[in-house]
Amino acid sequence: MIGSIGRYEQVPEYLIHAVTGVGGSAPAFVFILIEAMADAAVAGGLTRKQAYQFAAQTVLGSAKLVLESGLHPGALKDNVCSPGGTTIEGVAVLEDKGFRAAIYQAVRASTSKSVRLSQDTKPA
Repeated sequence: MIGSIGRYEQVPEYLIHAVTGVGGSAPAFVFILIEAMADAAVAGGLTRKQAYQFAAQTVLGSAKLVLESGLHPGALKDNVCSPGGTTIEGVAVLEDKGFRAAIYQAVRASTSKSVRLSQDTKPA
């Protein structure tokens, strides 16, 4: 049953909080990304349905490329950033607005909360 929802991997118990941060909580962060991308696409003229399809397919295809190519995500990003092009312009805005830092902090916060919750439930 677990395999039907995606790939899974057994990890040592001490890593479960990191798994919670990146695998358990982060889907919500991806949903926010998809929603924001779609909102911008709607502002650009796409219908809501089209916008969600394009945004979700972009995330799906990008994730598949990371998993199947074996390339570092930074290298994949670099491969789609043409000099002086549209993508590098958008990347510059994300860096300026702290996108990378915000995602990092959100995953770390979720991981820390998992640790705290596990400590609160230990028997006395």
